[in-house]
Amino acid sequence: MSDLKISEIMSMQEELQEKYKGKWMPLTPDNGRSSLLWLIEEMGEVIAIIKKRGEKAIMDDSEVRQAFVEEMVDVIMYYTDALACYGITSAEFSEAFMKKHIKNMGRDFVTEHKEFLQNE
Repeated sequence: MSDLKISEIMSMQEELQEKYKGKWMPLTPDNGRSSLLWLIEEMGEVIAIIKKRGEKAIMDDSEVRQAFVEEMVDVIMYYTDALACYGITSAEFSEAFMKKHIKNMGRDFVTEHKEFLQNE
C-alpha cells in the first residue's frame, strides 16, 4: 500500500460522512468543536495504550501495535473531520503546513526555550 495524500484521506472521510448522512452530525462549523472533542477522546485511547502497555509492547507486540495504530488512525479521522467542519481544504492545509515547516526550520528552539524560562 502506498502513502495516502491528505486529499485522499479527506475524500475517504467525506465518503464515510455521506454513508451516514442523517445519522451522524454534519461536518459544519457548529460541529467543529464536537469533532475536536472526539479527537481528544481518541488521543486519550492512544495514551491509555502507552500507559497500560508501554512503548516496548507498541514496538514488539503486533497486537498492541495494531491497536495503537488503529487509535492513531481514529485521531487522524476526527482531525480530518474538524478540518472539513471549518472548510479547510487539503491545499490550504498543505500550504500552511509547508509554511510552518519552513518557519520551524529557521528557528532555534533550544535558545527560545531558555529565553522563555528566563522570563518567567
